[in-house]
Amino acid sequence: MVDRYGADVLAGDWKRPPRGRSVELAAEPGTVVEDVETGWVGAVVRVEKAGGVHVVHLEDRHGRLKGFPLGPGFLVDGAPVTLVPPRVAADARLATARAASARTASGSVAVAGARARVARGSRLYVEGKHDAELVEKVWGDDLRVEGVVVEMLDGVDDLAAVIREVAPEPGRRMGVLVDHLVPGTKESRVVDEARRVRPYADHVLVVGHPYVDVWQSVKPQRLGMDAWPVIPRGTSWKHGICAHLGWPHRTQADIARAWQRILATVGSYADLEPELLGRVEELIDFVTAPE
Repeated sequence: MVDRYGADVLAGDWKRPPRGRSVELAAEPGTVVEDVETGWVGAVVRVEKAGGVHVVHLEDRHGRLKGFPLGPGFLVDGAPVTLVPPRVAADARLATARAASARTASGSVAVAGARARVARGSRLYVEGKHDAELVEKVWGDDLRVEGVVVEMLDGVDDLAAVIREVAPEPGRRMGVLVDHLVPGTKESRVVDEARRVRPYADHVLVVGHPYVDVWQSVKPQRLGMDAWPVIPRGTSWKHGICAHLGWPHRTQADIARAWQRILATVGSYADLEPELLGRVEELIDFVTAPE
């Protein structure tokens, strides 16, 4: 028999919106979304709290920024999403991954329930804030268990003088990580001098990676590139990188935000180049070795 009244209009999920139901999506830097109300399309730059409300800042293809309340009302490839703070999602993923693998971000065996050890006299020194933040993100758990503190040098131009001031000795070793340590550079000459400082040489280990800046130790594929671009001489390297990626770079705040976008792509040692990994592991072994 033919049903002359047609199908039951209430059969199935008749309340389902035409575009589908909204799903939660972490507002990770670089995620491209569209605001339903205004049609603004842009990549997530950052999420911040203002007046008790989380605001997501989107950057369009012309470099213009606009803020929107975090939550529902966004589309990704035409499908509705509800943006949630990235840290919540990232922490949940990290906790799940660590519980499953029992490994820290550096790949070491995790020590469950371990408290941070009282700081050793030995220290690990890096050139600047970005280096310190990267080391903390990947090796922070290991360093707290070992009681190793990371300190910033603000450059290595006078590394020999710093060594004399610290005066390392047995039980108070110095491990130093230097950027752009390749033959024939200013850095190589500074390090050669520092390694000869007496009577401290036996208690100091200075190693380096070949990259112009620690940014470059992050695998370029994490930022959608096959390789880091070559920046012409006379152009600030970080400004040149930001320009290549189409990111704002007029102010120091722009550069700081660019680094946070890069750092956000690093979840573990697997996101870093081996030339950096090996050197940091070498330094940690040095400053934690029994004497």
